[in-house]
Amino acid sequence: MHRLICALLLGLSTASYAMTQEETFARPSQYSNVKLSPDGTYLSAIMINEGKAKLVILDTETLNFKHAVFFPGNAQVGDYEWVNGERIVLAKEYLKGWSDVPQYYGELFAVNADGSKATYLFGYNNGQQQTGSHLKKNTAINATAFILDPLKNDKKNMLVKAFSWNTSGPLLETPADVYKVDVYRGIRRKITTAPISYAEFLPDDEGDVRFVSGIDRNNKTQVYYREDGDWLQSKNLDLQLKNFRPLSFADSGDVIYAAGTESGQTQGIYRIDLKKGEKTKIIQDAKVDPDKYWINGQTKQLYAIEFADGYPTYAFVNPEDERAKLMKNLLTALPGHQVRIVSEDDKGELMVIAAFNDRNPGDYYLFNSKTNKLRYLVSVNNAVDPEKMAEVRPFKVIARDGTQVQAYLTIPPGSEGKSLPLVVNPHGGPHGPRDYWAFDPQNQLLASNGIAVLQVNFRGSGGYGETFESAGYRKWGSDIQYDIIDATQQLIAEGTADKNRICIVGGSFGGYSALQSSILAPDLFKCAVSFAGIYDLEMMFEEGDVQQRASGRAYLKDVLPKDKATLQAMSPVHNVDKLKAKLLLVHGGKDERAPIEQFEALEDALKARNYPYQTLVMDNEGHGFYNETHRAKYYSELLLFLKANLKL
Repeated sequence: MHRLICALLLGLSTASYAMTQEETFARPSQYSNVKLSPDGTYLSAIMINEGKAKLVILDTETLNFKHAVFFPGNAQVGDYEWVNGERIVLAKEYLKGWSDVPQYYGELFAVNADGSKATYLFGYNNGQQQTGSHLKKNTAINATAFILDPLKNDKKNMLVKAFSWNTSGPLLETPADVYKVDVYRGIRRKITTAPISYAEFLPDDEGDVRFVSGIDRNNKTQVYYREDGDWLQSKNLDLQLKNFRPLSFADSGDVIYAAGTESGQTQGIYRIDLKKGEKTKIIQDAKVDPDKYWINGQTKQLYAIEFADGYPTYAFVNPEDERAKLMKNLLTALPGHQVRIVSEDDKGELMVIAAFNDRNPGDYYLFNSKTNKLRYLVSVNNAVDPEKMAEVRPFKVIARDGTQVQAYLTIPPGSEGKSLPLVVNPHGGPHGPRDYWAFDPQNQLLASNGIAVLQVNFRGSGGYGETFESAGYRKWGSDIQYDIIDATQQLIAEGTADKNRICIVGGSFGGYSALQSSILAPDLFKCAVSFAGIYDLEMMFEEGDVQQRASGRAYLKDVLPKDKATLQAMSPVHNVDKLKAKLLLVHGGKDERAPIEQFEALEDALKARNYPYQTLVMDNEGHGFYNETHRAKYYSELLLFLKANLKL
């Protein structure tokens, strides 16, 4: 499939040369979002070609090239959906010179699989204006649109979630509208408006939007249900569940599956009878929240839940569900891999399967349920040889106060796992995100150069229940860092890590941790690399996109210390006198989450003490380097810096 696409994509060529290690691991996914048309006739995928995302369409049976969809100039294909057997709706993104991150302005286009009937479907720039409430033609609309539901039982229409530009404040805090949109003409009709910000809608199988969940100004989850066209607040359906989230309908229109938490526990899965107001807990893991939910494409009912306490596991809502049985068979057929059904035709006969693990960024397969056969399609990054990649081992850490945390160690290939140079890689967040047993390109790059990598799901990380996450509140510069330090010390005590060759490298909150851990344990880390880090906690209330939202301000008040003295004690800008580590600071000039003012504040503090440091600043990048050339440059600078300080 790879050779076929490259040869037939309208004569567009892919440069062929021997890639460096840095270029190999900096590569974005070359193929992603592989899907089947509803009738199974076509396969489609996003392909990166000449630095831009394009959509390729193939004949499913022969894999012969059918058509390619791409935009000229600086535009590229974003997300997309098949809305019937012949038609695709896709988002249009722009690569702007002032930012290397694609910009999306809410435009949706539609086109047939053979390239015919291309239509500007939804957006601000279609050139037509019309006033009045009865729209009989496709008109411009100042709103950002996202595909909500392709409406599998309606070949003519789809549901779109849209955020209007005609209100003040951040886009996602604007109550979203839902439109039914004609996929051929673009004529739209508003169905409803969400009563809450950050809306997540749940339509039923007929496209009736029945539930919406969202976040209020106090950063709390709220749920509403729709009755006779009106939204009524559920008050969590009086079921004493926090963070309530409807997942799917069950075997009746009055019964749903939902996720929720009780008394600070991990998140459970419940079967809820809406008429009776009764709940039945069907699945809960004592240690971790569900990581992913899987919905049967035929019945639209929940059938499986993934958990990730160390290695990933699956729990099945109904073991007799046909998809549950299939998943078990696929796990057997692809041993050592996580397996997901990512697309299927409307009869459930053909399915696209994704398989991946700690050493494999991912492969796609086509599964035929009639013949019970798997057909390999394509790899996410064919420049990576899984056989040469490093193993990731989960293990437990006991922190100094007795708290148990989950950690992962990436071991260099061929290593005996003793006296290794070590890079500690704390994740971002800190609340919500977490690390997984998974392929990580930066960690694999380091491991291929003989460096072990430690990742720690410190207290405050998401995915381990409300109590564990809130244990990190107001402890950013103390208990969270002690978990990271204690995990590092445990590897030293076990003989895995060489105490004289340890550095710490992190991005976002991980960048903050790189500095703060080096301040708290100055003799532990020989060097620290901070990518897009936060260095002044007080500044978070004044600069960056978090404080621009009401929910963001509520979040900061919840998670950061209340008093100025503690904020400063936990801010690297006020504690550079405690540093001993060599420093590399990396930042994007267009970063809105950790704005460049954070970087400049740390620079000023370091210069005031004549403390040496190195920098890498990319003016057009944001919160992380999107451009693969920039990522490769960062990887090259990172390796040089680490090799010098780890004495490799």
